[in-house]
Amino acid sequence: MDEEYDVVVLGTGLTECILSGLLSVDGQKVLHMDRNDYYGGASASLSLSQLYQKYRGSPAPESLNLGRDRDYAVDLIPKFILASGELTKILVHTEVTRYLDFKQIAGSYVYRDGKISKVPSNESEAIRSPLMGLFEKRRARNFFLYVQNWREDDPTTHQNFDVTTSSMRELYKKFGLEPGTQDFIGHAMALWQDDSYIDKPALPTIKRISLYAQSMARYGKSPYIYPLYGLGELPQAFARLSAIYGGTYMLDKKIESVNIDADGKFTGVTSDGETVKAKKVIGDPSYFGAGEEPTEGGKLRVIETGKVVRAICIMKHAIPGTDDADSCQIIIPQGQVGRKNDIYVSCVSAAHNVSGAGTWLAEVSTIVETSVPEREILPGLQLLGNVVDKFVSIEPLYEPTEDGTTSNIFISKSFDASSHFESVVDDVNDLWLRIKGEPLVLQKRETELESA
Repeated sequence: MDEEYDVVVLGTGLTECILSGLLSVDGQKVLHMDRNDYYGGASASLSLSQLYQKYRGSPAPESLNLGRDRDYAVDLIPKFILASGELTKILVHTEVTRYLDFKQIAGSYVYRDGKISKVPSNESEAIRSPLMGLFEKRRARNFFLYVQNWREDDPTTHQNFDVTTSSMRELYKKFGLEPGTQDFIGHAMALWQDDSYIDKPALPTIKRISLYAQSMARYGKSPYIYPLYGLGELPQAFARLSAIYGGTYMLDKKIESVNIDADGKFTGVTSDGETVKAKKVIGDPSYFGAGEEPTEGGKLRVIETGKVVRAICIMKHAIPGTDDADSCQIIIPQGQVGRKNDIYVSCVSAAHNVSGAGTWLAEVSTIVETSVPEREILPGLQLLGNVVDKFVSIEPLYEPTEDGTTSNIFISKSFDASSHFESVVDDVNDLWLRIKGEPLVLQKRETELESA
């Protein structure tokens, strides 16, 4: 390993693979390494045997009749892609879409007063929706018209309301919206994970609602899309992009040390007794002492900011109340169940080439708030009906303690409990800014294959 690289990337999680692809396109010389023998890291999709091996250390019981092992691609961290969201823009601009096939998620639901209701996808659904009474529907319609018509550069659309200084609470009050309506707008449409947004300026929430509406308008039914064969396809697609532009990938490489000099600057990585030199390193928290105590006089590079509890459930039926949908998302706003954080339910099935015929995969997740995490996801589990088997994990959430601009060590954040990718792309943009010193601007590039 005598070569020197611009960047070494550790871990093949989605964040790392997106950056590896983008940096390769940018002309950087990239070496990408992972201790695992598969792509995806924490965001991998596992076969049935890999799933049981990971959680039980044993094969899947034959008595469950779950079908062929190779039919399964079970996401460790299920998330959906907003059709007009930031990840979609990256996929389109990099042309990574050529390596992927997508299917729409059939429906988006919200939990209210003990039952689930579909988030309306058009005006006729809104009129029939049990989420609001007749008068509230009229008020909500006025609110959505305001959001739809709002233009930053046109004061006539602002209705004497300054969204940059006035709070979302004040905007809800302006239109007289009930708490239950605020819940479904703020959590199922703006996709905030808790209620802290409500006393902050209204502008970010307006932009999020607009994004949701644009995503819904693209295909109808729901604003989400999902890759066939599971989310593990996403990091692999970006790895292919990196390879086209000269990136080098090494799987099944144990990382023995991340090396720094006397000034605390990164110099290289040692693996299997060999050291590779590079100017910068990017990686997920597990490669930088996540979960470790600081050595004497040492400093932690990552800190735990919380925990997330996830339950992967295998079922032989669709989630009740979803019209036998082959897939869906359900958001349980925190206020509906007396919590500080929302609970997310996502569901996909054999229709997405991720499970055996006649099986559905549901996941329930939330941020841990008590000493009994599994009890916290009960409101979500109770919506699923009969579960054939269930795998529960409690994972710490990590963030870097420094921005990396001094040490040249750039560390990503753990994946949160949300069931969409917007926070992941926020992390990609933030890392790019720190690594390159300039914002990420997506430019469609001609591949070597096309220019040949």
